[in-house]
Amino acid sequence: MQKSSQAVHIHPVRQENSRYRKSILENGLRVVTETIPHVRSASLGIWANVGSRDEPREQNGISHFLEHMVFKGTKNRNVREIAQSLESLGGYLNAFTTKEQTCFYARVLDEHVPEAMDVLADILLNATFKKEEVEREKLVVIEELKNAEDDPEDIIHDYFEKSIFPKHSLGYPIIGTEQNLRRFQREDLRTHITSHYTPSQLVVAAAGSIDHDSLVALTRKYFRSLRLNGSAPKRTGTHPKPEKPQYEELSRPINQAHVCLGAVGYGIRHPDRYPLLVLNALLGEGMSSRLYQTIRERHGLAYSVYSYVTMLSDTGVFATYLGTDRKNIENAIDLVHRELDRMKRKPVPKTELGRTKSQIKGTLMLGLENMSGRMIRLGSSEIYLESYISLDTILERVNAVTQEDIQRVAADLFDVSRFSTIVIRPS
Repeated sequence: MQKSSQAVHIHPVRQENSRYRKSILENGLRVVTETIPHVRSASLGIWANVGSRDEPREQNGISHFLEHMVFKGTKNRNVREIAQSLESLGGYLNAFTTKEQTCFYARVLDEHVPEAMDVLADILLNATFKKEEVEREKLVVIEELKNAEDDPEDIIHDYFEKSIFPKHSLGYPIIGTEQNLRRFQREDLRTHITSHYTPSQLVVAAAGSIDHDSLVALTRKYFRSLRLNGSAPKRTGTHPKPEKPQYEELSRPINQAHVCLGAVGYGIRHPDRYPLLVLNALLGEGMSSRLYQTIRERHGLAYSVYSYVTMLSDTGVFATYLGTDRKNIENAIDLVHRELDRMKRKPVPKTELGRTKSQIKGTLMLGLENMSGRMIRLGSSEIYLESYISLDTILERVNAVTQEDIQRVAADLFDVSRFSTIVIRPS
């Protein structure tokens, strides 16, 4: 029995003409909002702190399959009614799965937030997982898997993550395997949602034209049936151990070679998180980046070339990607290595560092115009950090990055003897 009908409220924070608030319901479910007074739309997401890294090998892909299956019918709506529920109002309904989270979200006009919450709660709490729908959706996801396998620029990142996390669930593909998909039954889905979709592991996040107290009331209305019945399995003790670097070549009936190389990076709480973000932008984000200018513009060896970082709860990924002619694979890899070495040896010129910081600032500011982007930043921050980091704080930390910070992080991460490399060659 609930002891109180009131949620625990945490003091609001005002930033960037927005208002952030957080409440914790009696059963532990968290509600976070960022109210933007000058828009008419709202993005609403329900986050579960579970992803592919939380799956045993024989269940790999269950989080993503569940993401599909909740849209295939509930006690109150059939497949078509779910699809029409928000589209008929001019809204949008979707979901995504990552290594560590699953999110179900909607974007609607502010007047339709109650309808959006009704639909999202319905698919999460009342999904029926009918046997015939399970069997039909297996075929759909298997086709999604085959489609990814047919796109080497897409699938190479799965092979790369497997190479740097070969003995850990972080190396599993989010989509799973065809063998697992064919084996899943409705009982597997029910067990997964019962085990992981507990109140303490759920976050309701919303951004845009949102009234916080009204959303708290809606959340309590639909999710009060979720009781404090234990917590989902913790990730403690699952930190991946360093592994021997891998070099692997695959062959496909394609015309262009694809290369991905890199190593384990930093987790989202790492003290050098912001220097790494600036370093990555310098190296491989956009047409002005060093990799783009060197490999594409100066040498003409690639059409697509970039670097990226992924920051997870306790570890991360740093990687570079390029597509090139089969005759230029070794030359292109050598040029990547040279650029990484230059980052370690020579301080970044102050003008280049300042230009990159301005690029990051502009990207962040433009992203604020998208309410779904704000909602995703809000929800993921709550799950990872249990707090809200304002844009002003992020910009301050980006501006504080120095030339010495860049060199230190480059020296720490850019040891190519520890890099794994995946090459997909034309057969």
